[in-house]
Amino acid sequence: MMDLKRRSFLAGAAALGLARTARAASAMGTTPGPVQANWPSLVANYRYPDWFRDAKLGLWAHWGPQSVPQQGDWYGRFMYMQGHPMYEHHLKTYGHPSVEGMKDIQNRWTAERWQPEALVERYKKAGAKYFVALACHHDNLDCYDSRYHAWNSLRVGPRKDVVGIWEKAARRAGLRFGVSNHAAHAWHWYQTAYGYDPTGPDKGRRYDAFSLRKADGKGQWWDGLDPQELYTGGHAVMPDGIDSIAAMNAWHEANDGQWIETGPKDDPAYVTRWLLRQTDLIDKYRPDLVYFDDYGLPFGPVGLEAAADYYNRSIQWHGKIDVVLTAKQLSPEARFGVVQDVERGYTDHIWDEPWQTDTCIGDWFYNVARLNDKSYKTAEEVIQRLADVVSKNGNLLLSIPQPGDGSIDSEEDRILDQMSEWMEAGGEAIFGSRPWRHYGEGPNRPVLGMQSEDKAKPFTARDIRFTTNKGALYALVLGKPEGDVTIATLAAGREPGVVEKVTLLGGGPLVHRRDGQGLHLEMPRGHRGFVPVVRIDGRGLI
Repeated sequence: MMDLKRRSFLAGAAALGLARTARAASAMGTTPGPVQANWPSLVANYRYPDWFRDAKLGLWAHWGPQSVPQQGDWYGRFMYMQGHPMYEHHLKTYGHPSVEGMKDIQNRWTAERWQPEALVERYKKAGAKYFVALACHHDNLDCYDSRYHAWNSLRVGPRKDVVGIWEKAARRAGLRFGVSNHAAHAWHWYQTAYGYDPTGPDKGRRYDAFSLRKADGKGQWWDGLDPQELYTGGHAVMPDGIDSIAAMNAWHEANDGQWIETGPKDDPAYVTRWLLRQTDLIDKYRPDLVYFDDYGLPFGPVGLEAAADYYNRSIQWHGKIDVVLTAKQLSPEARFGVVQDVERGYTDHIWDEPWQTDTCIGDWFYNVARLNDKSYKTAEEVIQRLADVVSKNGNLLLSIPQPGDGSIDSEEDRILDQMSEWMEAGGEAIFGSRPWRHYGEGPNRPVLGMQSEDKAKPFTARDIRFTTNKGALYALVLGKPEGDVTIATLAAGREPGVVEKVTLLGGGPLVHRRDGQGLHLEMPRGHRGFVPVVRIDGRGLI
């Protein structure tokens, strides 16, 4: 019997050939250029754009139909898992998922209070230099004018080209524009929709994805749409006879609950459609940044095809590669051909290459509980993260979650206002800056890697981060100092150079002295701002 690895290789090769042929024959075609679909070519041709290195902060609208229930992340998967709080919410609010499924939640996404231009201006004032719109999540709805996927926001929900409207608002505001594509995972993520209740009065009753076909939509709001195209087909259907929630959860965990980076073995056309949709997205909106929610590139060689084509299109648009493509868990070499994204995570050193961390002030999709229990990240915590990331040669991509109606809530408003106020003085230490010889000092050593935020300890006034900009050295104090501040890294004899002038941004000159213990700063009493920034001018410091 052919082993699994061999079968996977052959399936991947077949998918690659089909995808290449389909794209070459498509309306977008395959863009000629020097970049080939392999890692050595990506690395040899890629150069990190100056605009990205200077930008430092992006704001992200991680917004789509899963924002409608206001319950947080992965609603489209968990609403089909009996016993999960989202299943219980769905049952109580919308009905049984055999009747009211994720397709119907998507159509409830009306965006009636969405004001994209006003929001983008708010984000710009809060410091954003680039703006990213969610183009397609695991729920498989394309939030744009999709040529190759009928389940899109012009036919379902808002009946608007959401990405196109965001793109125009961002460009008018003078921001770089990006998109995020998470759709490579829809095929395994959605398999819960083919399941059933293992217990209770509806025991064994299959959910909507299992039975609905295009013909069933006649006379319905989704007339002409095929639910199997949305739910991706039954690639791992839960068998009959499971009779407990624990057994159901265990089955899903073993069969469709892992993070899978390959395509479905029984449907190579799924990967082809993904490449066509991705290329269509790039061709229509010409994004400056593309975020892939993948470990490495989606679908291996097909992801390489997408990356090479994106870079070649950038050369066609700009005369050079002036775009950013991000992915996760890259090898050290691959990080020189694609920008590494560290989701909700930290690093402990200055990277040679630019990188990005992405996070959110709450859950990725809007969760009203964050407002009610006041558990958003504060503006101070956002600026602390920004300072830490920038000091290590990174950028911060921050999401401000929106309810389904497209608004932002009062607490998010307040956080953005406080960020804007900080940026008026502190922004010069961030935007256009570069790392110093040392990223910083202090007792806080964050837990490293992806998804490590919840293990991090609070920063204190002893935690200091450094940046350089236009000949000056900046020290960002991550806590609120209760008295004077000592920067041990700048102790006399430890670092070369002469300190001539020290200024508190937004507060004026500071009295200072330097000895073998550090650079001592007399901070003004009653300074109420968070993350104070000190500019240090002198000779030979940088």
